[in-house]
Amino acid sequence: MAQQITLLGSTGSIGTQTLMVMAAHPERYAVFALVAGANWRLLADQCLLWRPVYAVLADETEAQQLRDYLASKGSRTEVLSGLAAMEQVAGASAVDIVVAAIVGAVGVRPTLAAVKASKRVLLANKEALVVTGQLFMDAVCEHGAELIPLDSEHNAIFQCLPKNGVQQGGVSHLWLTASGGPFRGFSAEQLATVTPAMAVKHPNWSMGQKISVDSASLMNKGLELIEACWLFAVPHEQVEVLVHPESVVHSMVEYVDGSVLAQLGSPDMRTPIAHALAWPERMGSGAPRLQLAKLAALHFEEPNHTLFPSLMLARAALAEGGTATAILNAANEEAVAAFLQGTLTFQGIFHVVTETLNKIASQPAKELEVVMLADSEARRCARGLIHAEERRSC
Repeated sequence: MAQQITLLGSTGSIGTQTLMVMAAHPERYAVFALVAGANWRLLADQCLLWRPVYAVLADETEAQQLRDYLASKGSRTEVLSGLAAMEQVAGASAVDIVVAAIVGAVGVRPTLAAVKASKRVLLANKEALVVTGQLFMDAVCEHGAELIPLDSEHNAIFQCLPKNGVQQGGVSHLWLTASGGPFRGFSAEQLATVTPAMAVKHPNWSMGQKISVDSASLMNKGLELIEACWLFAVPHEQVEVLVHPESVVHSMVEYVDGSVLAQLGSPDMRTPIAHALAWPERMGSGAPRLQLAKLAALHFEEPNHTLFPSLMLARAALAEGGTATAILNAANEEAVAAFLQGTLTFQGIFHVVTETLNKIASQPAKELEVVMLADSEARRCARGLIHAEERRSC
């Protein structure tokens, strides 16, 4: 029988590519529920094609538009709205796999709902681990959920790790690779003039706006560093980052004997998606084959921590512990949104995140409500800093 899938974030980059991979294997997968933040028109097309039992939108107004449209087409898909509905379809008994691809902290609760329902969770929503950390991993263990990383870097490490894990497998370091984004090699003067349109033009990957800006600022790699520490139970000192502009080596595992295992492939998210969906088997992804003979060279370099301090901010938040990583993430989400709206400079993103971390003390992250309260407080603080930056620039 086909496995039933709930896709959290179906209209985003990861969501649409997941559906592409599933479409190549219709005998293996069926859609139970599609969940999106907005974009009801694209979700409507997906519903008519995949005929899910449920479709969920964050906003009830958009949900009603979708409901009316699908009814006019004779669709039997039931349309729901709101966070509780997202949690409902993520934890439904009929579901076998939950693809967690919602961008941002809004994806935390639905992903946790899937974990608490003991699902196989394909994790692309890195914020779930960045925000909740130990709470999330404790829930995975307590409820016997199966967690498979979907981000290309963590999926690459997952493929290169020994079966007995990091601690007993002779692993020395985990290496995350970063493309460097569109501003690799820029000076401080050049960074002062960059625009949102420039930031979202990633040189290698096709991604949404928010994650593209995070890639440009290297904050995406900072969030991935935090995620890697929780996923693979390693301290941040054991995780290194290299800028690799070709995006062919997706990440590496270094062993104590000097061996380094790397996962290579074309920069196409369909490869890790297919791996995670089919694991422990393998199946076709539709991604182009990697033509090694046609590669002129592979380059690696250290990140520029002075101009792009995101990695240092992420390490500092990890070292502080508690709610610090949730504060980091919330401040960054607010700052990136302001940058995309044209009310904050690119370099202002780093200032807002740094100052928010300085102003809000980390608390022990013993309960989800404590973490989400820190998230809300950080957003208020970040918005105040952004407003102050706006006034200064006028």
